[in-house]
Amino acid sequence: MNSWQHGALAQGLLRCHDCTALWPVTMDSQHCPRCGAPLHSRAPNSLVRTWALLLTATLLMLPANLLPIMRVAMLGQGEASTIFGGVIELTKHGLWGIAIVVLAASILIPVGKILALTSLLLTIQFRWTTNLRQKMIMFRIVHWIGRWSMLDIFVVGILVALVQFGNLAYIVGQTGALAFGGVVVFTMLAANTLDTRLIWDRHLQEASIGSET
Repeated sequence: MNSWQHGALAQGLLRCHDCTALWPVTMDSQHCPRCGAPLHSRAPNSLVRTWALLLTATLLMLPANLLPIMRVAMLGQGEASTIFGGVIELTKHGLWGIAIVVLAASILIPVGKILALTSLLLTIQFRWTTNLRQKMIMFRIVHWIGRWSMLDIFVVGILVALVQFGNLAYIVGQTGALAFGGVVVFTMLAANTLDTRLIWDRHLQEASIGSET
């Protein structure tokens, strides 16, 4: 038996996305008897919704990196700093380890997630059938790394809460932090909205045609 024949849908079954229970395909568009989640052979409008969320995250990357993320004031004087400006300041003070962590969590990882999701969406859109297993591994990495994406927002929040010494010193979050939080939220929503079964559909169809010939 070919590998394409092992799919749940090929066996007349649907898998619940929430509790992973298997139900007959005749229950499509109904609700899972176990957990009550909607049952679909493929999530409705998954591709369109994921594109919309990803484009929103991409647009928010501009203000997230161009606008200041926080303002540090000491003795009434201070200036706002962008994410990249903060990285430069850290390197100037010799804090290379922290600078690398901030650079990775604030710029490299969000951009990498956007590029990875774009690659997956293009694979579905144009029905590419190459390197599908590598793309699924990439998707799992994007999902796993999402939990670390709010690192900068957590740092800003902790600093704002801790560094409050009246007029002597204080830290205030800026618009860039809000935009960066939006990037994180929308990329996570995009990853959760994407129905990865769509990646394999074209491959399964070609395998089916190949087996028949």
